[in-house]
Amino acid sequence: MKAVMIAFLAVLTITTGCVSRAAAPAVTSQPPAYAMSEYRIQPGDLLDVKFFYNPELNESLTVRPDGRITLQLVNDVVAAGLTPAELTTNLTKAYAPELTSPRIAVIVKTSVLERVFVDGEVFRAGLVSLVGPTTVLQAISQAGGMKDSAKSGEVLLVRKAADNSTQVMRLDVKKLREGVATQDILLRPNDIVYVPKSTIANINTWIDMYIRKNVPLPVGIGYDLGR
Repeated sequence: MKAVMIAFLAVLTITTGCVSRAAAPAVTSQPPAYAMSEYRIQPGDLLDVKFFYNPELNESLTVRPDGRITLQLVNDVVAAGLTPAELTTNLTKAYAPELTSPRIAVIVKTSVLERVFVDGEVFRAGLVSLVGPTTVLQAISQAGGMKDSAKSGEVLLVRKAADNSTQVMRLDVKKLREGVATQDILLRPNDIVYVPKSTIANINTWIDMYIRKNVPLPVGIGYDLGR
């Protein structure tokens, strides 16, 4: 929760400069490259565990907050922090004394990380699940759409880049809605979309609400500038 707020504040400091000088944010022409890495299972993920030769043992289960899952015959197994391939290897070893040549597959059916955060002048600010390819406009729509007070020409997209830095883009959603812009950017897990109610120079109102007045953001967005 705090990591989100610290990261967002740091990004705004880097890209907009001192707010009192009303410096315009740096606008990138292309979305930052995405930091690709092999997915690691998280608490809250929904897993399908399938046994090729023993379908009666098939399970669909959610990783508990302690990072474990409970399976028939072997009881509790650590899942969080492992890749699906690593968990498959561990399960194969765990079931070896119980089954003859076990063949197992672990599938991440639903990931808690496949979400973005939409905030600002929308009707339902909060986490939005990415169900298939989702654009900025679609995410805003899932958040209830923009209020009349929204500054649709100054929407911010905050994204972690390939070098693990956090970068910001300014989007003219008004033009996107009017069909002027040719590309509506596809969102990626952990993106933050912020719809301000005034110009970027006045974004300190948002900072004041969430940082100085300690209004918490929902847990689930993993931004941490120290990582």
